[in-house]
Amino acid sequence: MSNLIDSQKLFDSAPAPLMVLDRELRYVAANQAYLKATSLRRDQILGRNVFEVLPQDTTPSGADGPRKLRDSLERVLASRLPDLLAMAVQPIARSTEQGTVLEKRFWSYSHKPLLDAAGNVAFILQHAVDVTDLRATDTGVKEPRTERLEGVSSEQIAALIGQAWTVQENNQTLDHERLFLRQLIDLLPGCVGVLRGPDFVFELANASYLPYLNFRNVVGLPLNKARPELEGNKAVYEMLGRVLYQGETIVMRGFKVPVRKTPGGPVEEIVADFEYRPVRLPGGPILAVLIYGQDVTEKTRAEEQVRHYQAHLEELVRERTRELEESEAERRKTEAQLRQSQKMEAVGKLTGGVAHDFNNLLQVIAGNLQLLQRDVVGNERALSRVQTAARAVDRGAKLASQLLSFARRQPLQPVIVNLSRLVRGMDELLRRTLGEDVEMETITAGGLWNTAIDPNQLENVIINLAVNARDAMNNNGKLTIEVGNAVLDEHYCRMHPEVLPGHYVLLAVSDTGGGMSPEVMERAFEPFFTTKPEGRGTGLGLSMVYGFVKQSGGHIKLYSEVGHGTTIKLYMPRALEAESADAQVITGPIEGGTETILVVEDDAEVRATVVEMVSELGYRVLKAVDAQSALVILQSGVPIEMLFTDVVMPGPVRSPELAKQAKVLHPDIEVLFTSGYTENAIVHGGRLDAGVQLLSKPYSREDLARKLRQLLNNRQQKLAVRGPPRTAPTSNTPVRPPAPAASRRLRVLLVEDDEDVRSSACELMDLLGHEVLAVTSAEEAKGAMAASGFDVLFTDVTLPGASGVELAREVTDRKTGMKVILASGHGNVARPQGEAPLEGVVVLPKPYTLPQIQEALEQAVALP
Repeated sequence: MSNLIDSQKLFDSAPAPLMVLDRELRYVAANQAYLKATSLRRDQILGRNVFEVLPQDTTPSGADGPRKLRDSLERVLASRLPDLLAMAVQPIARSTEQGTVLEKRFWSYSHKPLLDAAGNVAFILQHAVDVTDLRATDTGVKEPRTERLEGVSSEQIAALIGQAWTVQENNQTLDHERLFLRQLIDLLPGCVGVLRGPDFVFELANASYLPYLNFRNVVGLPLNKARPELEGNKAVYEMLGRVLYQGETIVMRGFKVPVRKTPGGPVEEIVADFEYRPVRLPGGPILAVLIYGQDVTEKTRAEEQVRHYQAHLEELVRERTRELEESEAERRKTEAQLRQSQKMEAVGKLTGGVAHDFNNLLQVIAGNLQLLQRDVVGNERALSRVQTAARAVDRGAKLASQLLSFARRQPLQPVIVNLSRLVRGMDELLRRTLGEDVEMETITAGGLWNTAIDPNQLENVIINLAVNARDAMNNNGKLTIEVGNAVLDEHYCRMHPEVLPGHYVLLAVSDTGGGMSPEVMERAFEPFFTTKPEGRGTGLGLSMVYGFVKQSGGHIKLYSEVGHGTTIKLYMPRALEAESADAQVITGPIEGGTETILVVEDDAEVRATVVEMVSELGYRVLKAVDAQSALVILQSGVPIEMLFTDVVMPGPVRSPELAKQAKVLHPDIEVLFTSGYTENAIVHGGRLDAGVQLLSKPYSREDLARKLRQLLNNRQQKLAVRGPPRTAPTSNTPVRPPAPAASRRLRVLLVEDDEDVRSSACELMDLLGHEVLAVTSAEEAKGAMAASGFDVLFTDVTLPGASGVELAREVTDRKTGMKVILASGHGNVARPQGEAPLEGVVVLPKPYTLPQIQEALEQAVALP
């Protein structure tokens, strides 16, 4: 109590005017010097706002004083830092004999914040100095109380006043710059704080720092009060001391901080990076500690997620490494398989690019050799050469097939197969292949599962493996073929990442040969690698087996040891469906027929060879150079029993789309594809699409004849089961187009510059039994007419050079009796505007069909 009374006495006895304001700028206390200087009483001012108590000067020169005073007080409230107001006008109400007089005085203010326990401004202490006398001396105006300035020269007073005004102006400039700098600091994405002095008092904390401070204003508070949770944390204070006293820069990464991102919001833990740097003037002492922090939560989470994934991957790698460490040889095998897979992929792309053209060449050679073989009957020497060339073609075809097989681009036709029956059915073939000195044993397990596999390709695989085993045993040893069920579990599949766990049907082929060294095993499945002498192997056998098994969704495993033989295990996926019925295989003599077959082939040489082969079998053949031309023939109405088309075709219409359109136009038509490389047009997932029939190039005349007859016989059976349509003829003879009305065969000169239209029109008129010569221009047509006679001129209207109308007019003007048919898509061109009508001309609108051509010819022949 006595201390409180002493403090009050000391406050009242202070010679300088002092007063205290609360946060609402209301008087809380004032000493005697302040009351005397302002001519106010304590009971008049306590609890009242300072701007309500002090007199206001309404003159222009004094109106600025209250504003400056208010700005200074608000700066203290906002920053919690002391503020100096060098000079401001302050009117004082004086009681005189004439009454109350308003005396204008000039005061200099010093405002200091008094903070509460929470660090907020509770009160403002004002220290005022009356500098009116200095102002009066500076302006030359005599004011009372100048005796206070005795001993001070006018030059000194003028200098003091100038300094006061300069200080005030500089303070204003600095205040603007401080506000601007504060705005810039508040815009920074990171939090910024400044600590000063040994108590580490906050002098600055930007807006981004507030969430770390629970949105408390800590400016002016020492660290232990601003952050009481750090009380006793020696490490923090030691760190700040190193920065403040030793000038170190300290960086802290990944610091976890609980914050509220919004006032009153939930507490969230964020991750921040902090930097603590010394603040000093150039060449001077360290003034403060700069704190800069940045929220790196999202970045840390992303890095943590990456680390988690990386750790997971590393764990997988470690696990895989531990497994691979069990066998160094197994690791080398895996690497060899990867290299082999890459090589196979590279060679596969190369193979796919050339296989189609290569097989087309083989097809031309094979077809012509087979046609030539019949022409040289009786000439043994020529026949021997033809047969030798044919065997070379067969070897080339086999090589191309093996290339496609190991590249996993061989079109497969899988069916549900029981391997036990398939292997047993090959017993006699295998024994003939192996020879008498090789013992063969077949072991099949009971309750064998079925598998979906291409049986023809699998037979080739088994024969390939048997031949390799025979060669490895030098034609003397034992070959064992085992068939059984197998389960590949997850542990095995982890050792072999390319395999899926599940049920498989196992086919194992073992021999008692000399085995393989580790170096040979590494390259066993590599294309073109062989240990056989030159000329005895292509090195594609095991590669073909590998590619076939992989393309079938299976797995292949090689076991071998030098001196102890070799075992190759093939795992084919289990199929739950019942075994498929064996496909009917046509054997015996080759049969032809009289049906109409549309051959679509873009390669001219292949097309010519195929057309001749099919024609010699007795079939009526239509031909087209691409799918678009084939569509024109299909749309013409000609009865066609089969579409025989290459898969890879130029032009906008693809072969599968051509087949669909053919089925729409001719529901009973059979479709047979042929190709040396399908390019996924009718093969997906390595397997031939359901219901698709394919004859791979190159094919022999016998293969072609049997395939054509098989599909056409199937067509006849389906039609017989369904019954003939009401309007269909009862005869089994294929429907033929009607014969031409003319009693003789017409010679037609066709003039058409469009190659596709010209080709299809020739085919259609050939079907009608007429002889056609096709040219591309009116000039060529005139030359042809000069060299030979024709019954009918069949010309398009639009031609290069002279038009079809001009050509037709010239023909009719000659009165030679030659009939004219004008084909056009532009209406009745026979009567051009302003010209005399053409006589003896039949107009045929485009597009036209076979019946329309026949009708136009009949009309032309009937013309006088």
